[in-house]
Amino acid sequence: MTLQVIVVDDQSLVRGGIRMILESEPDIEVIAEAEDGEAAVHLVEQFRPDVVLMDVRMAGIDGIEATRRIATSGSPSKVVMLTTFDQDENVYQALRAGASGFLLKSSPPSTIIDGVRLAATGESLFAPSVTKRLVEHYVHQPPTFQGTPPVLSTLTERELEVLGLLATGLSNAEIATTLFLSEATVKTYVSRILTKLDLRDRVQAVIAAYECGFVSPNRPRP
Repeated sequence: MTLQVIVVDDQSLVRGGIRMILESEPDIEVIAEAEDGEAAVHLVEQFRPDVVLMDVRMAGIDGIEATRRIATSGSPSKVVMLTTFDQDENVYQALRAGASGFLLKSSPPSTIIDGVRLAATGESLFAPSVTKRLVEHYVHQPPTFQGTPPVLSTLTERELEVLGLLATGLSNAEIATTLFLSEATVKTYVSRILTKLDLRDRVQAVIAAYECGFVSPNRPRP
């Protein structure tokens, strides 16, 4: 199956470079480009691509607002943010708006290609380094619950266990090894978690785990 991608960036050279990188792969097709967030939202509505590579900073409707509109529209498209700076604080706003991860524009071609494939399959671009910065972001949050936060009350004990490991940045394969389960079983648990909590993907699950106090820098889950 060919993965369909839309590239959004206000610089034509950047868009062209990313297109060349992606279309060097037989299973990836760039079906459209946009230079601003408003055009991106319309193109996603029209084409419903598998993945949108979205620049964070653009004139007019920026990447964060465009991502929010795409996420709230019910579109199944996964949005991956493109940023120049590894420490871009806007990345966190974008993740909370519904993005499935982020890539640096300076990333090697292989990383961008792998990132598109991972995002399309739900294995989000939430590397341990990103998790670490997310943890640091919540260091000054209010004290966490003692026990399970009410928002997670619909989850079973095993699902809570999977969520705790997912929140540390582990992949499905790593969670499977830790819990002595098959990768397919872990994938099923993750899917159930997302459905019960009405979340788009595992990145949103990680954010939810921190925001509700289930996981914190001072109380990591096993």
